[in-house]
Amino acid sequence: MNIFANLEKIKPNLQNQTIIAATKYVGVKEIKELVSLGITNIGENKVQSFLEKYEVLQEYPITWHFIGHLQTNKVKKVINKIDFLHSLDRQSLAISIQKERITTLNCFLEVNITEESNKTGMNVKEVIEFVNDCQKYDKICIVGLMTMATLTDDESLIEHQFMSLVKLQSEIQALKLENAPTKYLSMGMSNDYLIAIKCHSTHLRLGSILFRNEE
Repeated sequence: MNIFANLEKIKPNLQNQTIIAATKYVGVKEIKELVSLGITNIGENKVQSFLEKYEVLQEYPITWHFIGHLQTNKVKKVINKIDFLHSLDRQSLAISIQKERITTLNCFLEVNITEESNKTGMNVKEVIEFVNDCQKYDKICIVGLMTMATLTDDESLIEHQFMSLVKLQSEIQALKLENAPTKYLSMGMSNDYLIAIKCHSTHLRLGSILFRNEE
């Protein structure tokens, strides 16, 4: 594993995107190395794994992103320790955040842009109503939208799905809601981040491409 070399290959492709290192399959040692290389946005998928790493790394200048599905009954454990939530996808979660969060939380709405049954996230048709409903929650600021494209080699399909999220972003921005600036797009992972960059992504959730061994 050569994180430095992998990063050097990725950086020339960036256009001011923020790399969120998806550290689901690596440990504290790798996160410390990432931070030393300037990657301080760290994304975790599981509550228990996040809590274990957070405890050890509190002295490090990390911006924590929770990027996995968050069960309502686990909100209290993490919600005041994270800086960004990428998986706001239902009313019950919004209510729990409003109840448990001390300060306003930067949230990405998770949108199931592909409408695949095995993926979490809101249906596109539900998003505008949900955004309007969230106006009553002062602990939630909808800073962006998050999605995952279909796992496919069809780049035109992936691009179409990402651009559908861009269109939805524009529709929300047109509402000019105070707590929903929606200026960010969290889309693009190791297999499709180059397409996401082309489609105006602002946050890339990169895992395996950071940690793979040199070929």
